[in-house]
Amino acid sequence: MKSLREDALRIIEDSISSVLPERAVEQELRKLDLGDKIYLVAIGKAAWRMAKSAKDCLKDKVKGGVVITKYGHSQGPIEGLKIYEAGHPIPDENTISSTKEAVELAKGLSKDDTVLFLVSGGGSALFELPVDGVSLEDIKNVTDMLLRCGANIVEINAIRKRMSQVKGGRFALMASPAKVYSLVLSDVLGDRLDSIASGPAYPDSTTVEDVRKIIRKYDLKLPRHILQSLSEETPKSLDNVETRIIGSVSKVCESAKNVAASLGYNAMILTTTLDCEASEAGLFLAAIAREEVEKERPLKRPCAIILGGETVVHVKGTGKGGRNQELVLSAARGIRNYQGVVIASVGTDGTDGPTDAAGGIVDGRTATLLEEAGIDIDDVLNDNDSYHALQKVNSLIRTGPTGTNVNDLIFILCY
Repeated sequence: MKSLREDALRIIEDSISSVLPERAVEQELRKLDLGDKIYLVAIGKAAWRMAKSAKDCLKDKVKGGVVITKYGHSQGPIEGLKIYEAGHPIPDENTISSTKEAVELAKGLSKDDTVLFLVSGGGSALFELPVDGVSLEDIKNVTDMLLRCGANIVEINAIRKRMSQVKGGRFALMASPAKVYSLVLSDVLGDRLDSIASGPAYPDSTTVEDVRKIIRKYDLKLPRHILQSLSEETPKSLDNVETRIIGSVSKVCESAKNVAASLGYNAMILTTTLDCEASEAGLFLAAIAREEVEKERPLKRPCAIILGGETVVHVKGTGKGGRNQELVLSAARGIRNYQGVVIASVGTDGTDGPTDAAGGIVDGRTATLLEEAGIDIDDVLNDNDSYHALQKVNSLIRTGPTGTNVNDLIFILCY
């Protein structure tokens, strides 16, 4: 079992390394001619590393810029750029002040200037300036409401766009007549460009009617002034923007498949769009693992079955955890006493919910070890306290901030 866990950690490490932003940014910039007057704006959890790579590549062509990333994700000064850290997943005052800096930069540009807009996961929270009549507290409350009711990222962003001066294509409008080149690390399933970071520089495909459906779906009770902001339509076309995706969950899953194969596993990608309830996904993965152990299908063992995506958690309790931790804890119930099975799930950004863990890893012994420690898995899941349960049995995965964010990597290893 120790070897399986070691292999799982190797797959995680090497796969995440394959989607780190430095090489992707450099490779893309070498294909582009952005001129000699470039202004850089980078937002998201990978913003610092993307900005550093761009500055190293473009050197003195970069005349200035603003970098906004999550607390703890900056790695120091970058010459000529202003570096800010701000709140995620809930925006804070630093989000507002740093976004104002980026807006002021963009508004002062001419048609001879170019904005290099570097976007990564977390950009929705880290790049924010409320519309008139809406406060930061309003945005916090609505975001928290949406997270707790289990809304997916596309639904959350459809709402947030209309409460913001910079989302839903509005930042690109501010930068006009300057040209905007947007390089994107996608953290949205299906790589919907209007949803990644709420699409600050991409035409918005969601409509006011879509927003009304989301409100009805989750029975959201919103104040009148917020409903008013949600009734304003977003830009449906932009003529000053070019956008390219330089990393995604599909790439990290392909890498995981290749690493697993190099370690001697028969490997397959089952899906890159897993988006159901985390605890249900865990039961589903456990069922696949049992099928492998008992009937050796869909692959001959040793095998690696790989999934990508982003599950959701409907928060019912007051515990601590994240969707990846909840997924593997739920899976532990279904593989109890099954030898030669490991199930792992991690956020590629190195953080899972409001915790210091990237995710978790379980095997056939985990459920028994928890029981011996006096922990009931069902009780823990009902309280959304997966972090403390997995911590008790040494089943948390900690990578630290990775500098990238392309959804979650989930896989089963069977020997």
